[in-house]
Amino acid sequence: MFGLDELGRRDSEWDLDTAYLSLEAQQNSGRAGPAPTRIDALLPDRPRVLLRGEAGAGKTTLLWWLAAHASAGTLGAQLAPLNGLVPFVVPLRTLRAEGGTFPAPAQLPDAARLVIDAAPEGWVGRVLESGRALLLVDGLDEVPQDDREQAHQWLSRLLDRYPDIRCVATVRPLAVEPGWLDSQDFEELRLLPMGDRDIEAFVAAWHRAARLDDDDHETLGRLERDLVQQFAQNPALRDLARTPLLCAVICALHRRRQGLLPETRWSLYDSALTMLLGDRDKQRRIEAPEGITMNVEEQAQLLQRIAIWLVRGGQSELHRSAALRQLERALPGMERLRGQGSPEAILTHLLNRSGVLQERADHIYQFAHRTFQDFLAAKEFVEGDQLNELLGRAGSQQWYDVILLSAGHCGRREHPVLVNGLLDALPGPADTVAQDELVVLAALCAQHATWLDETTRDRVRTAVAGLFPPRDYEDVQLLARLGPAALDHLPDPAHVADGDGSRLFVDLINEIGRAEGLPHAHRWALAHPEHSYRFTKHWGRYPVRAYARQVLALFDLAYDDLRIDTPEKLAALRDLPTAKALEISGDLTAAELRPVLCDGPWTGLSFRRNSGLTDLSFLTDCATQLKSFSLSDCPGVRDLGPLSGLPALTHVELDMSCLPGTALAATASRELRSLWLDHLTVERLSQLPAHPGPRSLNIERTASLEVDSLDGWTNLRRLGLSARTPARPLLAALRQAPQVSQMTLSLSSATEFADEQPVLSLVELSLYLETDVLGLEWIPRVFPALRSLTLLAPTHVDQIDVSPVRTLPGCEVRVAGSARIVGDAPSP
Repeated sequence: MFGLDELGRRDSEWDLDTAYLSLEAQQNSGRAGPAPTRIDALLPDRPRVLLRGEAGAGKTTLLWWLAAHASAGTLGAQLAPLNGLVPFVVPLRTLRAEGGTFPAPAQLPDAARLVIDAAPEGWVGRVLESGRALLLVDGLDEVPQDDREQAHQWLSRLLDRYPDIRCVATVRPLAVEPGWLDSQDFEELRLLPMGDRDIEAFVAAWHRAARLDDDDHETLGRLERDLVQQFAQNPALRDLARTPLLCAVICALHRRRQGLLPETRWSLYDSALTMLLGDRDKQRRIEAPEGITMNVEEQAQLLQRIAIWLVRGGQSELHRSAALRQLERALPGMERLRGQGSPEAILTHLLNRSGVLQERADHIYQFAHRTFQDFLAAKEFVEGDQLNELLGRAGSQQWYDVILLSAGHCGRREHPVLVNGLLDALPGPADTVAQDELVVLAALCAQHATWLDETTRDRVRTAVAGLFPPRDYEDVQLLARLGPAALDHLPDPAHVADGDGSRLFVDLINEIGRAEGLPHAHRWALAHPEHSYRFTKHWGRYPVRAYARQVLALFDLAYDDLRIDTPEKLAALRDLPTAKALEISGDLTAAELRPVLCDGPWTGLSFRRNSGLTDLSFLTDCATQLKSFSLSDCPGVRDLGPLSGLPALTHVELDMSCLPGTALAATASRELRSLWLDHLTVERLSQLPAHPGPRSLNIERTASLEVDSLDGWTNLRRLGLSARTPARPLLAALRQAPQVSQMTLSLSSATEFADEQPVLSLVELSLYLETDVLGLEWIPRVFPALRSLTLLAPTHVDQIDVSPVRTLPGCEVRVAGSARIVGDAPSP
């Protein structure tokens, strides 16, 4: 955690659980996807993920945290499918620094340069083939643009050879184009900026860790409370803290300065470096420990030379010999310093004393964070009067952050050169930055300028105005990088047609959020109430109470699921009388929920990711009209008895990972129509209480379940099974339950139906095949009455022959997924 090591921590290594914070992420699908969700909840159901995130967003910390806990089997209920997997961490920056190639399978254990024993011969291959591998590829953006195709080929070939590998790869937001890994079935997620509650949690964790090394807990407590108050009262400061890196920088500076903080992102970095490079040794009464003394500017000058060499080479790590060469070139111009020691001694001093340059492995060095490298390189470009070189690199995504940071180093003379140069730049065919991105970059650089001539400012305003209206959600994300300044270019909502045109403007307002977005959200909500869902799902991006009153209260919320994840949102429900369905997450206790929910008009309540909830008895006072109830990842709840007192309940979804099977007896009413069960721990369906009422039963995210009997499920019509289910007892149970006419089933192969007796009652079947598409000829024999059949082939199967199932008379056959159809064509 940044800032703690230099503040006196005796041990330079930190527990990952102290540094890790589960952040929100969102599908990066080129459109406004589902509501933001904690990354812990998104990863288990996605075998392959490309995770995009800004610098300092916590991507690397997430990968190492996953590696540590997956190998130890200590991940919580949500990430339980990853427990026991063997992690292989591949930090691409290290491979580049050592001049190495991308690792072959047998080299994966050595990629992270951990101190571990050599793997037994053939062990890696066995792990990869068995599906027990978790591949964690860190920093695709740190591979030079010219080598990215090689990185793509390496990863694709590895996954083609071992298709059961789970993989998470990280990259900065704009480094590779959308869908870069679609061919390997990667889903793209985007780490979102920390919300206000995340910032509070991070501040608490930072100060909790600081107390481990400082006995003055009273002062730390006072500083923590003061910082929380500053965040609450200063939206600009709060907006600076939206990434873990910057939040940690603020915590460290706040402690060092006893509450006084810088006001801009650039000045935060500058202050952090000054703190790290400043008079730490003097404060600790350490005098010239290597016989060398350097002031802040001298250290910065040397580090700038190393940083600019790394940036020019597209690297983030360098070998000792390369570092020494940069120092040798810099020292002749530093008269006071060159007489104190050799380049080797100077380098040792920088490594030991600065805290900015670190040894990653033997003779391999990197900056404490990539952002500090870019910041110092940008300073060198500006001080060296090399803006033209920067502008010449504007077409490369790899230089985007360096150019942006250079704006903070520019003075009155340089700013117009930089901004106008970006506006004049014309991307070439090989460039990876589009013209629109350059306009946004120019506008962001202009925001840094204390003074900028009016002609240049007018050019920026005109260029940004030319980006409106946004054409798609990618445009929305690009414009949102401008922050509240983008809101000045919104049209009058009354003059924008309903539908897609207004939708993208609403998405842009919600991407920006904050207090500045609130009046715009109010006007657009009045003019376009058809977008109520988009406004409700982004509630957390605005001041909670004001947004409820000024925006959400404008809508009829009877048909929207309102997400309640903080006490502030819970309290704001009194301003939203039309709300009827709530998704409640976070550690809200029964004592907090009861007074707010009591006697409410709730027809749907969903409780998710709540470790503090242990008792549902408050439901009997709060939910007499409740029709739908859902419980997921609430490990403290062990008793469902209160559900038996809810007379209107017709739909129930339950995470059974921490519930005994007998707890289901409370839901076995004849009014219940639909039951969804996840993470069952029983071995056979007969071990659950039979439910006479439901017409639909779905069992998902369960490792294995034997459906040995459907006795007592007298009203059941539809059965959905995504658990590994033996075919023979299932078919026997179906023959004894003729009321079941529809089924969704995940099965290794249709060969499991071989030689089985027919099931005459089933008329609709959706079959998800996990291993192969063999044995389809058994489907007509076992299910002769089918009128509808949907087949989904495994992802590694590229074609499916449907002719064996065309013998079913009058049956409509569909094929889902990407497999090419051969043989007789399916029904349209």
